[in-house]
Parts: sequence; structure tokens; C-alpha cells
Amino acid sequence: MKIAAHLGYLWADRPVAEAIPLAAAAGFAGFELHAPYDQDQAEIRAALIDAGRPMLGVNTRRSLDPEDRETVGLTALPGREHEAQDAILEAIDWARALGAAHIHVLAGKTSGPEAAATFDANLLWACGQAAKASVGLVLEPLNTLDNPGYFLSTTTHAAEIIRRLGRPELGLMFDTYHVQVMEGDVIRRFGRLLPLIRHVQFASTPGRLRPDLGDLAHERVLPAMRAAGYEGFFGAEYRTGPVTGPDTEKTLGWFDAWRTAGIG
Repeated sequence: MKIAAHLGYLWADRPVAEAIPLAAAAGFAGFELHAPYDQDQAEIRAALIDAGRPMLGVNTRRSLDPEDRETVGLTALPGREHEAQDAILEAIDWARALGAAHIHVLAGKTSGPEAAATFDANLLWACGQAAKASVGLVLEPLNTLDNPGYFLSTTTHAAEIIRRLGRPELGLMFDTYHVQVMEGDVIRRFGRLLPLIRHVQFASTPGRLRPDLGDLAHERVLPAMRAAGYEGFFGAEYRTGPVTGPDTEKTLGWFDAWRTAGIG
């Protein structure tokens, strides 16, 4: 089983180029990011080459304004299509430079028919750009407790969009934390959605903490996903404490135990 470290949470107190060798030394088989756009692309690429392990994915920016803390993506926001497309092109450039397989396209906080039409139009445009770059796009529902007002909050909604648009570049990011909060029945839901799933992330519920806590037995859930036919990476995307990043190594007992048991 291939376990990746999400460097938006793990070793998040370090620049990405410094976090990559730490995650590799801990035994992670790959890496993923949120938005690395204020860091040195060449340094990150060099760190990936040294580690000999892949970067799996990046997100589009939450906002093009670094002072904007409220916006959580642009792709479904009516009237901001140019910003959304700029963010998508930027993410594609980074994904290509880092060898990342997919981009998580953030929708934003909005609702209603106009937002739905905007999201569809921007996604179709993004799929065309992604096809030229040989990069995939994923939609990730975000739960409404942590992200009130977010356009896309359930796998049911995301799957409907993916199936309706019918583009091979577009798939689903299945995050056990968000799915458990919003919908539950994680393993059977995963099986039904498997043809659409491009990547899996995991963390405990509640709290988005390390996966040996909370109400999902991830040491059984992830092998069940593998047995169902999923062959990709599993991204460990969990908070390491009240302040994300410091003391990541102290939270990795679950990972050592999994590898001893032949899981990780």
C-alpha cells in the first residue's frame, strides 16, 4: 500500500523543499501539497528528484489575493471566471513542473443555478487545458462544518457533476474525513464510486487528526479500499496538533505500526 504525506499539514512548518526529505526519511512513498505558489519551484523539483518519489497533486489557489482569507476557491464564483482560469493555468504549470498527476480544483463558497453553470463552464474549459498538459483534475467535496457555504459538500454532488460533464480528465478525490462527516458509510460508498476515484486522502473524524484516532478504523478501511480494486496512493492529510506542522515525527506511531503489520 502506497502512503503519501500531505505537506500542507505534515512538516508544514518547513518550506516544501525541506519537508520532502523529512517525509521521505520517515518512509512516505510520495507527497502532495495545497498551494506551493509562494515557494521556489526549482528547489521543490530538485528535492523531489533527490527523494526519488513523486509529487501527486496540488490545489488551485483559494484566492489570487494573498490577503483574502475568506475565499475558498474561485471556480464556481460567477463573475470571477478570469481569476478562476488564471488559477487553473497556474496550477497546471506547477503540476507539470513537479510531475504531479492531478490538480484539486477548488470550487469556492457559493450556491445556486448561476454558480452551478459557472462551475460547469470553468471545469469544461479546465479539462481542455488539462488534456493539453496531460494532467488530471479532481473534485473534492468539503464538509460544511469546517467549510460552511462551500459549493461542493458531498460525493453524491461531485459524482453527478463528473458523470454529467463526461470528461476523462475529471475525477473524484475521496477524503475519508469529509465523507465520514457528511455522508458516512465510507467503505460501501467508496465501492460505488470507485470508477470515478482518482485519489484517496484520510484522517480521523472528528478533528482531522492522526488516523489511529476517531471513529474510523483506518487500518481496516484502507486495506478494504485496496481489496475493492483501488491501486493508487493514500494521502495522509491530518493535523499534527493545535498548530499544524511542528513535531510531525511524534505523531507517526500509527505509520510505524501499519508498516510493521504490512499495511503501509
